[in-house]
Amino acid sequence: MNNMGQPIEILLIEDNEGDIVLTKKAFERGKIGNNLSVCRNGQEGLNFLNKVDPYQQAPTPDLILLDLNMPGISGQEVLAEIKKVPTLKTIPVVILTTSESDEDILKSYQLQASSYIKKPVDFKQFGTVIQELQNYWFTVVKFPPKS
Repeated sequence: MNNMGQPIEILLIEDNEGDIVLTKKAFERGKIGNNLSVCRNGQEGLNFLNKVDPYQQAPTPDLILLDLNMPGISGQEVLAEIKKVPTLKTIPVVILTTSESDEDILKSYQLQASSYIKKPVDFKQFGTVIQELQNYWFTVVKFPPKS
């Protein structure tokens, strides 16, 4: 729950259906109340965040989990667009990707990613990573007020 007693709003922008299912299961097993919205590509994610039809009523996320390797608009392009919008740029964006490339890591941080996490392949390890992510972002970190 956030500081207003509401479930944490999480937006997952991910094109891999298997990773979507793993993320959903891992968050369901967590102890933090959350609503997980899923967008399956970069453009859909930007439409969701900017409340473009059909997302006019979409919740503003407290945290964004963003894959880098997506067809069309890449995760880094999505991140760059998020950081240009005053109402979105304070939302923490955690890169959750299979890439271990030093170039991807550096570019993501240059674009103001909040964290960079390599996705584990094993479900148990993936669940542990999501649990640690939940503990850090929703227990330790203080979020700015929503505008």
